[in-house]
Amino acid sequence: MNSEAFRTYCLSLNQTNEKMPFNKAKAHYDKNLLVFSVFDKWFCFFNVDSFDFCDINCSPEESQQLQDQYEGIKPGYHMNKKHWISVCFNRDVPDAKILELITKSYGLIVCGLAKKQR
Repeated sequence: MNSEAFRTYCLSLNQTNEKMPFNKAKAHYDKNLLVFSVFDKWFCFFNVDSFDFCDINCSPEESQQLQDQYEGIKPGYHMNKKHWISVCFNRDVPDAKILELITKSYGLIVCGLAKKQR
């Protein structure tokens, strides 16, 4: 998977927006984070320059199972370790699994929205 395929998939999910909110960050890495959200509720992000991993919102129950199953899944980078995972690209996590996790993350966010927003 490459960054454009990842981005295209995220934007294909209904009402998804993208933004780079950290343009004033001190760290160069953080300035280049592209965030995907629904009604300003994040569901995943990645660094557009390095495309080394993405952070994905995840249920706490599934998070630990995934970390036990895949070497390329760790607690979320700079996020709540209980609700976010970091998924490394080009490791042992298949692209299909990454897309599945993005879809689940999106679903978690949408389920938490007010009925009017859904």
